[in-house]
Amino acid sequence: MRTLSKLELRVMEALWLRGPICIREIQECFPEAGRPAYTTVQTVVYRLEEKKALRRAKKIGNAHVFEATVSRSVAHRRAIDDFLAIFGGRAQPVVNHLIEAGKLTVEDIQEAERTLRALIKERKGR
Repeated sequence: MRTLSKLELRVMEALWLRGPICIREIQECFPEAGRPAYTTVQTVVYRLEEKKALRRAKKIGNAHVFEATVSRSVAHRRAIDDFLAIFGGRAQPVVNHLIEAGKLTVEDIQEAERTLRALIKERKGR
């Protein structure tokens, strides 16, 4: 799966939250102020279908109902991997920026430490 744009991720978020829905329902998930046009959402949905991120689940009258074929975690991992590739795959420049910008809390660091310890323990068990 290729990386998803911001608008594509917002469309996918509607599917992840609501399950299988039609284009009109996806459009209505956007806030009224700044809501994209129906045809814009339709174009994005068709692009996501080409990327195999969603599929047509069924047809009700003239409306197709779409469902996600990619989970939120897979899409997020792909976006993070692509972002880190900009930094040569290194996370440290990103971590440094998050710390300097005040966006990384002590709780975030503690959670990362727990995750790292669990990963190390899991790898030793293999």
